[in-house]
Amino acid sequence: MRLLWVKAGGLLPPDMGGKIRSYQILKQLARRHEVTLFTFYQEHPDDQHLRGPDVFANLVAVPLPLPPRRSLREYARAARIMAAGKPATVHKFLYPSVRRRYAELIRTTPLDAIVCDFIVPAPLMRWHTPPPTILFTHNVEAQIWERHYKITSDPFMKAACWLEARALARTERRYVGLADHVLTVSEKDHAFFLRYVEPARISVIPTGVDTEYFTPWAEPEQADTMVFTGSMDWMPNEDGVTYFADKILPLVHSEIPAASFWAVGRRPPRRVQALASDRVIVTGAVDDIRPYLGKAAVCVVPLRSGSGTRIKIFEAMAMGKAVVSTSMGAEGLPVRSGVNIILADDPADFAEQAVRLLRDPQRRAELGRAARALVEENYGWASAASIFDDILIACAKASRP
Repeated sequence: MRLLWVKAGGLLPPDMGGKIRSYQILKQLARRHEVTLFTFYQEHPDDQHLRGPDVFANLVAVPLPLPPRRSLREYARAARIMAAGKPATVHKFLYPSVRRRYAELIRTTPLDAIVCDFIVPAPLMRWHTPPPTILFTHNVEAQIWERHYKITSDPFMKAACWLEARALARTERRYVGLADHVLTVSEKDHAFFLRYVEPARISVIPTGVDTEYFTPWAEPEQADTMVFTGSMDWMPNEDGVTYFADKILPLVHSEIPAASFWAVGRRPPRRVQALASDRVIVTGAVDDIRPYLGKAAVCVVPLRSGSGTRIKIFEAMAMGKAVVSTSMGAEGLPVRSGVNIILADDPADFAEQAVRLLRDPQRRAELGRAARALVEENYGWASAASIFDDILIACAKASRP
């Protein structure tokens, strides 16, 4: 089958949740089908997309002169888009060069199916025309902004979140209704989008993890250490790290003064960098997160916003780590509190659970073994890609005359 995969924001390197999920599924699909990747993103040095097709039969990359992240130019451009009633999340990428290159690709390339990866490329798609277009929703995007609106105290951010949530809700409702098939990554997202699409046109793709890459670490854990991994330039991660440092870590320190917290991930904004101290380590980008996960005694996921599912939890579980998460952090994952993870939403409860695990190596090991067994037995990427493949083939067959 000839498949076109359309992805905003780039795919390489696969260094954050959505990219990881897409890349791992694409690697599996590329073994069976002829895959063309069309991607557009902020131009940057050492662009891996320009080196060649990697696992794909063809790679069409469109670097864009987007304003620098968190710059006045970026904020001004986002404000203009929002003032027009459009979601900045989507329209900041839709340069004329992207539209031209996509139209040319569609005109000159025979295709059997198209995957619209996230909602962002949706305005480019030619809905209700062959070949069939599958919308792959990694999150409910409007829900992310709505949840952040509820927890932020900054009045300008609050207004921006409210406007973006409204615009994204309209956009998601429209394109979910237009898609030939909709894929979600959790039963919660599936139930949400059922408002706009009949059940026959929507399916769930389970979250996976590379259980051969993420394996239990051979070196011993460092006592009284906690780790959080994730891209720090994603709003829910930034909020989660600062929330943990401000509200939870002081409670941990009242019981274990020497406890340290590692915030591991790319592009930490100033707000996160300001947390750095002798007991809070902010690493920035790292080549490999496994040494940090492996050496930490406990993995913490103190998220208060977001949507979809958090791959970071499955990565920690695959390494046999004890994980303490909020309910929202583990949302959509098939986990059981007290069996293979610990869930705690109140800051005092979260701190208490983290302290208990820091003091109890045997309990950490029990949770870690159960966590590893869960993902190893049921959640490899091959099984997720197999479900994806079945849906693509069914859609392609149904569209043929």
